[in-house]
Amino acid sequence: MKLFYGPDYVSSDHDFDTTRKAGWIADSLRLRPIPGAAVTTPEPLTDAQLLLAHTPDYVAAVRTGSPGALAESQGFEWNPHAWTSAVASNGGVLAAARAALTDGVSGSLSSGLHHAKSGRGEGFCTFNGLVVAAKTLLTEGAVSSVLIVDLDAHCGGGTAQMIADEPRIVQVDVSVDPYDSYDSTPNSTLREVFSAGDYLPAVRAALPAGASFDLCLYNAGMDPHERCAIGGLDGVDADLLGRRDRLIFEWCRARGIPVAFVLAGGYTGSRLDQNELVNLHRMTISEAARSTARQSVA
Repeated sequence: MKLFYGPDYVSSDHDFDTTRKAGWIADSLRLRPIPGAAVTTPEPLTDAQLLLAHTPDYVAAVRTGSPGALAESQGFEWNPHAWTSAVASNGGVLAAARAALTDGVSGSLSSGLHHAKSGRGEGFCTFNGLVVAAKTLLTEGAVSSVLIVDLDAHCGGGTAQMIADEPRIVQVDVSVDPYDSYDSTPNSTLREVFSAGDYLPAVRAALPAGASFDLCLYNAGMDPHERCAIGGLDGVDADLLGRRDRLIFEWCRARGIPVAFVLAGGYTGSRLDQNELVNLHRMTISEAARSTARQSVA
C-alpha cells in the first residue's frame, strides 16, 4: 500500500499539530514500520489543479501572503513556506487518490482539508485537497463518481460548499462537534452525534446503501477521541475509532470501491500527548494495510 508523505508537508514555519503531525507519524514509521505500508513522496499540486476548486484571488494570497487576512484565513500566521507545505500536503491527497484507483487502497499523511472554502481558508484548513482530488479526477475522466466519507470530529462545511454544484461528488459526514455545520443538501448529508453509543450506528447508517462509486476519499479524523481537547466526545476511545476505520475499509472492499484516506483532525493537549496521537493515526494506516492484504488474498 502506497502511503504518501514528504518533508515539505511540515515545512511551514507555523508550529501547530496540523502542520507538524505528519512528520511525527513519518518518524514513527521509520522506527516502527507498519507491514504493507510503503512511504512515497508525492508531487505538489499545480495551480491548474488548485483552480478547479479555489478562486484565483485566494490561491494568489496563499502563495504571496497578500492580502494578509486572506492568506491567514485558516488561522495560521503566513510565512514563505506556507505555500510549499500546503501544495505538498494537498498534492498527497491527489496522489493517494490516483494510487487507490490502481491498487485499491492508498493514503496520505495529509490533514487540514475539509473546512477550506473555495475563496478562503478556515479552521486550520488551507486548501481542500479532498475536493481538488475529486474534481481533478473527474475532469481527467479517470472517474465518474466520488464518495467523500468525512469522519472528522467537526462538520465538513467547506467540502459541502465546494461540491454543491457537482452532483458527481457525494459527501457523507458524521460529526461529534457542531463547528462548520451546514444544512444537508442532495449531495452532502450531515449527521451530528452527541452520544458515543450512537457513533458507530450513525456511521453505518450514513454509508449509502445500494450506491456505486468509482472512488472513496476517507477523511479519517482522530479528534472524536474522548481525550482530544478540540472535538473529543466522552466514550469515544481508541477501540471504537479502530472499529470505525475497519468498518469503512471493509465496506469499500466488499463493494469493490477504491479508497484513499487522509488523517484529518487530531490534536495534542493536557489529556492526549504526541505519542498517543501518533498511535491513534497509525491505527488508520494499519487498518488500511490489513484491508489491502485481505483484498490481495481475495
